[in-house]
Amino acid sequence: MKRSFSLVDVLLVLAFCGHIAWTVKASSQCKQALSREIRPHSVAITEFGAVGDGVTLNTKAFQNAIFYLNSFSDKGGAKLFVPAGRWLTGSFDLISHLTLWLDKDAVILGSNNPDDWPVVDPLPSYGRGVELPGGRHRSLIYGRNLTDVIITGDNGTIDGQGSVWWNWFQRKTLDYTRPHLVELMNSTGVVISNLTFLNSPFWTIHPVYCSHVIVQNVTILAPLDSPNTDGINPDSSNDVCIEDCYISTGDDLIAIKSGWDEYGISFARPSTNIIIRRLIGHNRNGSGIAIGSEMSGGVSEVYAENLYFFYSSTAITIKTARGRGGYVRNIYILNVTLVGVDTAIRFDSTFSPHPDDFYDPNALPVIERITIKDVIGNNIKVAGLLKGIEGDTFHHVCLLNIALTITSGSPWNCSHIQGYSAMVSPETCEPLKESIYPNHSSDCYHLSNHLRSSGNY
Repeated sequence: MKRSFSLVDVLLVLAFCGHIAWTVKASSQCKQALSREIRPHSVAITEFGAVGDGVTLNTKAFQNAIFYLNSFSDKGGAKLFVPAGRWLTGSFDLISHLTLWLDKDAVILGSNNPDDWPVVDPLPSYGRGVELPGGRHRSLIYGRNLTDVIITGDNGTIDGQGSVWWNWFQRKTLDYTRPHLVELMNSTGVVISNLTFLNSPFWTIHPVYCSHVIVQNVTILAPLDSPNTDGINPDSSNDVCIEDCYISTGDDLIAIKSGWDEYGISFARPSTNIIIRRLIGHNRNGSGIAIGSEMSGGVSEVYAENLYFFYSSTAITIKTARGRGGYVRNIYILNVTLVGVDTAIRFDSTFSPHPDDFYDPNALPVIERITIKDVIGNNIKVAGLLKGIEGDTFHHVCLLNIALTITSGSPWNCSHIQGYSAMVSPETCEPLKESIYPNHSSDCYHLSNHLRSSGNY
């Protein structure tokens, strides 16, 4: 029977399914990036012999400049200024209390020689390289165990020149996992802002085991067919703010992660308190916002709003599989505009690559309390592919106020999903209409009882 909703019903929907948002917003507010903070000491990279001709390798100049600036880390910090020019370099380390500042006409270029990207140990929450067993190449700009690090400028550019890495990957000639463009590890007080990032060999910005991270006003670009060039991947990190970004890459624009199978379960560091606002972008092979598939340490308290994805594969995805363990809970996504997207919402429980044969196939992920609200979309092929795991139903999925113009004959495909929907067009699948378990005291259960008692079923 067709349902109609009174104002009281709608308010209850928002109250019961929308509580997550206010919890997240209260616990982790974005702050304005202090990208123009004045450091008491400043040097230019040219003072250390760097040559900005795009040919001279400047790795030593960057390393020597940062080594020198380390003497000011307890004196208010320092700024390394990169002027106009094309500054070729291999991987280099940052330090605490440092601002790396790029002029608007400055371009930091990643070397095409893999020897300039040292091999480091795999992350403990992954147990091996993401692509290959063993170590991984270190990112172009790298730091670990740092405090108060700013990477910013007047919209200068950091270009990984990743095409050589993409070719090696596709030809299967690599010995180690490809490097990221920027990776900060075990660090706090990180700001990345007002820059353009191009052609990362692998993921572009990767804060891992970090806290209090702001990524603001950045543009991230890579060819739509470039492999795994994710934009921003918070990984086992907390209190992360991503705002006002434009991302166009070959894979996920933002992917929230927390470790891989038994390694992520053992390391047990979740990603939590993550805010994403005013994100625009598109891709061909990934998602606008993805959670997983490496989510074994848990992901929770994610709040995303004011998103615009166009001509993309998928808008919103949760990726997981048997053996992942962990959890994804308290996810709140609202105010989403879609144009020309293949699949608006996808829960993929068959994302099955595993690090090795020692994972526990009985480690099932807990997926619960997912709210997606206020979505409009035109020229959408499929509204939702929502597939949980047999014996591991995804619970308390709330879809609210969603209007999609669908070009296929089967807008929804759902299995092993339990939740609620209201004001959704085209109408959702049966598991999201009234599959509320009576023995659960969930928000959606109470809402369902109210709607039944008010005669609106």
